[in-house]
Amino acid sequence: MTVRGPDPTPLYAVLETQLAAGIAGGEFPLGSQLPTEDKLIQRFAVSRTTVRKAIQNLSDRGLIEIRRGTGTFVAQPRITQELTELTGFVEDMDALGLAATARLIERIVVAADADVARHLALPVGTRVMRIRRVRLANGVGMSLDETYLPLEIGEKIVTHDLEVEPIFKLLEQRYDIPLIDAEYELEAVCADHDVAAALGLELGSPIFLIERTSYSAGDRPVDYEKLYYRADLIRFRTRLARRKPAGV
Repeated sequence: MTVRGPDPTPLYAVLETQLAAGIAGGEFPLGSQLPTEDKLIQRFAVSRTTVRKAIQNLSDRGLIEIRRGTGTFVAQPRITQELTELTGFVEDMDALGLAATARLIERIVVAADADVARHLALPVGTRVMRIRRVRLANGVGMSLDETYLPLEIGEKIVTHDLEVEPIFKLLEQRYDIPLIDAEYELEAVCADHDVAAALGLELGSPIFLIERTSYSAGDRPVDYEKLYYRADLIRFRTRLARRKPAGV
């Protein structure tokens, strides 16, 4: 196939349109690898410069992902998650029309370090339950969730199938522990070995880290989480009210 475009449309723009149409039409499925530069040159009868410009434009549009030393892949579309109320992963994905599943990696009793102890208002060294799960949307790993629960709560929670039953739902509906509100802290980090391995990423890939402490009645902390979200698959959105100036 030869790319030909009516002047003054540049050939790279025509090729970009052709490839974008192939992605939208399913010729190049999500997550699949695009043909190599040489194959695209041969198929569309264009120069290497044309191919590289078209590929870069598709990358800039977020349609493809260029992985150095590996190839070019059709990107999973980013989803937008609202940060306007306290919700769990399953609720968030349901709202987006996506099927939420989980893969349990670990459930173990550990001694609370200073960070965990502070968030759960416990003495350092107190035994707590740590649960690690990969959370998936439509079969794609979106986040690695590391959950810490006070031991008396965690021992109950781990008796359930945590690949199917959401922890928030268990807390509220099974054990009558209402979740009132939560404190969020969000920062950009690089994927360490554990996060990269769990999510199938290269070491050092960009990650959103959300630290969330959920509180029950009486301002009691009952759930502390470190949520490692793939920055290439998700964005977060919120809306903030303007504080009225003093004296107004």
